[in-house]
Amino acid sequence: MTLIEANGLTVRHGTQTVLDRVNMSVAPGEIVTIVGPNGSGKTSLLRALLGLTPSKGKVTRKAGLVVGYVPQKLALDPTLPLPVRTFLNLPKAHTADQIAAMLDRVGVPGIEARQVQDLSGGQLQRVLLARALLEHPDILILDEPTQGLDQMGEAGFYRLIEDVRRETGVAVLMVSHDLHVVMSASDRVICLNGHICCEGKPHVVQNAPEYRALFGHGTQGALALYQHAHDHDHDNGCGHEHSHDHHHNAPKDEVEHAG
Repeated sequence: MTLIEANGLTVRHGTQTVLDRVNMSVAPGEIVTIVGPNGSGKTSLLRALLGLTPSKGKVTRKAGLVVGYVPQKLALDPTLPLPVRTFLNLPKAHTADQIAAMLDRVGVPGIEARQVQDLSGGQLQRVLLARALLEHPDILILDEPTQGLDQMGEAGFYRLIEDVRRETGVAVLMVSHDLHVVMSASDRVICLNGHICCEGKPHVVQNAPEYRALFGHGTQGALALYQHAHDHDHDNGCGHEHSHDHHHNAPKDEVEHAG
């Protein structure tokens, strides 16, 4: 069973082919991270999956699929008064208790009266995540959610996403702005450069020749994994258990290659 699936997905901007016959899917409870250089079609892929940009091929979504979308940027009129409380009630109203509980859950409690345009980058990303989670989504789609955050902010956001998945079982499809850093809880990494070059578990992809050929500059193809110590069980109730030991050698056939 899949939540969302693309078959032969092709996106063109004018005469330029941005995505060429992409096949991919996301299963319930899965964390999938997409990495790729600038212009590789990462955002176009997300937008096509959401039906926000014209495409050819086929996109299939589970009936009644609820998507929580966290965009790369939020364009707001800085002169428009917009308290966090009001923003979180768009487009659907929630109770004050629901909003307070969700802001606390994402790590920014008590900011209901703050103006959205006055928030720091890290606070805004967590408010955007809170807005998405209030809809009880089946899948979170995150477009470069840690862009502009420092290393501590990035690591903290990744920990939050991992814990939310563990607690709720929500699937996550995330575009990473950093070619060389993905969260260690990713079940699958997709390397994109107009088409899918290779995909597989993070510790397998880092050794894939396609990944190293594309992204090896500066770090010799090393793929860093954000890890953190846990004092909890990794079984999220959906049958997925996740190991955080990425130092073993995985079978070579775990990585999928695309020509």
